[in-house]
Amino acid sequence: MTERTPENSFAGLPIIGGSENKSIGFNDLIKALKAAKDDDKIECVYINVSAPNAGMATMLEVRNAILDFRKSKKPVIAYSEIYSQGAYYLASAADKVYLNPQGALEFKGFSSQLTFFKGALDKLGIEAQIIRVGNYKSAVEPFITTKMSDYNRQQVTAYVGGLYKTFLQGISETRKISTDSLFVFADDYKIQLPKDALTYKMVDALKYKDEVLDELRSITGKDKKANITTISINDYIKNLPFEATYSSKNKVAVIYANGDIVGGEGSDEQIGSERISRAIRKARLDDDIKAIVLRVNSGGGSALASDVIWREIVLSKKTKPVIASFGDVAASGGYYIGCAADSIFVQPNTITGSIGVFGIIPNLQNLLTNKLGITFDGVKTGKYADIMSLNRPLTAGERFIIQNDVNHVYDSFITRVADGRKKTKAQVDSIGGGHVWIGTDAVKIGLADRLGSFNDAIASAAKKAKLSEYKVVEYPEKIDPLKSFLSNAKENISVYYTKKELGENYLIYKQMQKAIINSGVQARMDYEIQIK
Repeated sequence: MTERTPENSFAGLPIIGGSENKSIGFNDLIKALKAAKDDDKIECVYINVSAPNAGMATMLEVRNAILDFRKSKKPVIAYSEIYSQGAYYLASAADKVYLNPQGALEFKGFSSQLTFFKGALDKLGIEAQIIRVGNYKSAVEPFITTKMSDYNRQQVTAYVGGLYKTFLQGISETRKISTDSLFVFADDYKIQLPKDALTYKMVDALKYKDEVLDELRSITGKDKKANITTISINDYIKNLPFEATYSSKNKVAVIYANGDIVGGEGSDEQIGSERISRAIRKARLDDDIKAIVLRVNSGGGSALASDVIWREIVLSKKTKPVIASFGDVAASGGYYIGCAADSIFVQPNTITGSIGVFGIIPNLQNLLTNKLGITFDGVKTGKYADIMSLNRPLTAGERFIIQNDVNHVYDSFITRVADGRKKTKAQVDSIGGGHVWIGTDAVKIGLADRLGSFNDAIASAAKKAKLSEYKVVEYPEKIDPLKSFLSNAKENISVYYTKKELGENYLIYKQMQKAIINSGVQARMDYEIQIK
């Protein structure tokens, strides 16, 4: 499940650059379930998922859409041979949850682990010179220490606990099991065998696939030898009729900002400052568009690129309502670009905040000179002409200059937030400093306004624009898949073989690669949150 359904003409094709599996945007998935709710041709929804590739807030959106579909009184059947915790979270929204008699249901609680590179850097003779603002700005910790700081442990404990609480509450409500009991099931690892899942009422029955198919035949009035008439969610959304356009003068624009924030054009998986600011500007100048929803799913990135996008949001807010909808993560630069919105919607399990900035300047002198025997010499016309050279440590004067630059960016950041959230800079600083917050806490401390879904944010934007009928239009335009494939063929091949060789360790490689190629002051969560 992605933010938007990709225009991938190569999905399923055995070529490098073609996705092995089809994916679907959570927005289309929700739209499909809403349509199926009132579609007489749809008699049942069948969920077969083992390990969904989606964040917790995205899964909450989809889970709520499944629960809404159930109001139609049409059955929802979930079945899998193996349920990861995320898969079970989705499946538990079904009327009936079935597990293969020889299968597995993972239910063990949440863990989040950071990878630290300092030991490796020390062996290589590389010093990570850090300039930052905020004790909680832990993005730099993997490069300067071998374990979590007390500040970081405190905030990670808080947001992992918040994510777990939302997870347990959802399952508790649909499975009619108390959260205390669910906590004990996980803490004592009681769900070890399929029969345990049945004993503790985590599933309704242990069934083989043929038995589940027989039940589906019964629901649709087929005899046991007949084929079941099915349609995949991807095909269903493709064949839905276009929404009524009502009046061309009534439009709500959704701007998707997904991925790392970078300068330039970016891609469908990146927030390019040029591409996204151009999309916002287009929506702002279009008189037919009466309101804008900025959908953010980003851990941040370039502070400068974030400010470029922020500026367009400020200008747009002067002419029409702007509502921000935060997804799985809207932190650091991701929060920066949305803080000026009239209202900010988050899910209870959205990760947000991380108001802080940092810079990393590697010092390779020990590696190059002492280990490899490479030396450097040259001339310069000014004391700081070679500032931030990688072959020597920073001087005290250089460190002062860079720290001053980082302080300036941080001051700009908290000023933007203070203006957007109607707070003083001191108030923002007290909840900033790089501190990461869960959605429920973000609402309490004033970093967000409401707990609500993506569709709630759209409805709020329409209401603020006084629209009773409207059409939703999406920006920026998706990148043509053939053009993207041809222009990124070399990169696709490199990524394909790197993933193949590194497997799960590809994420670590990707993190180190980001640290090397990022330029300028960063407003980002430089580690990726993965809850297991």
